Amino acid sequence: MIRYLRYFLLPLSLLYGLGILLRNLAYRTGLFTSTSFQMPVIVVGNLAIGGAGKSPMTEYLISLFKQDYRLAVLSRGYGRKTKGFRLVNVQDSLALSGDEPLQFKQHFPDQTVAVCEDRVFGIEQLKSTHNLILLDDAYQHRALKPSFQILLIEYSSLNKLDFLLPAGNLREPMCAKNRADIIVVTKSPKGLSSSKKLAIRKKLKPQAHQALFFAHLRYDDLLPLHEGASRKLTTINAQTAIVLLTGIANPDPLKEELNCYSATLVHHDYPDHHVFTRKNMLKLAAEFEQLEASDKLIITTEKDAQRLRSPELAAVLGNLPIYVLPVAANFEEPDKEDFDHLLKQHAREHTYNH
Repeated sequence: MIRYLRYFLLPLSLLYGLGILLRNLAYRTGLFTSTSFQMPVIVVGNLAIGGAGKSPMTEYLISLFKQDYRLAVLSRGYGRKTKGFRLVNVQDSLALSGDEPLQFKQHFPDQTVAVCEDRVFGIEQLKSTHNLILLDDAYQHRALKPSFQILLIEYSSLNKLDFLLPAGNLREPMCAKNRADIIVVTKSPKGLSSSKKLAIRKKLKPQAHQALFFAHLRYDDLLPLHEGASRKLTTINAQTAIVLLTGIANPDPLKEELNCYSATLVHHDYPDHHVFTRKNMLKLAAEFEQLEASDKLIITTEKDAQRLRSPELAAVLGNLPIYVLPVAANFEEPDKEDFDHLLKQHAREHTYNH
């Protein structure tokens, strides 16, 4: 029903689209100015709201560059209660930094992670002590002129009809993909055939300057939400009952992965960046206890885990077997070698001594 109600919002989407087109035209003609910096400033973004795998891709880039550059990751910090520029600390709460920046910092504690809604101001604070900046979810931040833009398009969205906000999930029309330097089709099936890749290339019609890559998700071993022994995903069998808890934009790839291991999957599905409440967790605990299975566990995502570690929720969840399933972006060869080479070459060519 909600899907059909969205069609009534199409007139608002047309107005929104007109506003976006005029705004982009103003930046393209110089009526609005964009600020550039004399260092590699690499943006990871997408055209739709959430679900394209920006966090795994950002972490892939951190791993790619962290040995050779004084790297900083700059994010808006969606969901935080603070304002302005701040450096993220490993011990921060969700309210201070937001879930994704906190995840980046916990995975890479030696790397600088900062949040600022004004990306230009944020880079100004970081540029004297860093020589490469990664920006998470800044494709629409036109006040900044990055040196390189990576646009992510989710594989499952390629054959779906979508509209601009508020009727649909697109933040910009598909023609905005032409600003990107690289297009990555994320969450692709492993072993995608050459013919299928060619069909996608014909559908996306990348510009002559745009490289097109295909990335898939790699799921790693389960880790306990709280202190305790880890349990590997390979120990799950068809008799294991799984309760999946998510507050992400598109949990379908995760559900598909878990369905490969267990015949029983109960999904507690919440909107992206949902702030879990005590009531949500009491419902989760009650449903878990009612499952008639000798072997059962709760699985959540790394991003959701950041919102489950508050003292209030820990009191409800403390004795439950909750595990976090890490996920990473990955490329098959020759895409991996070509992608890494392009990014490293760009960074070398745009690095200045300062």
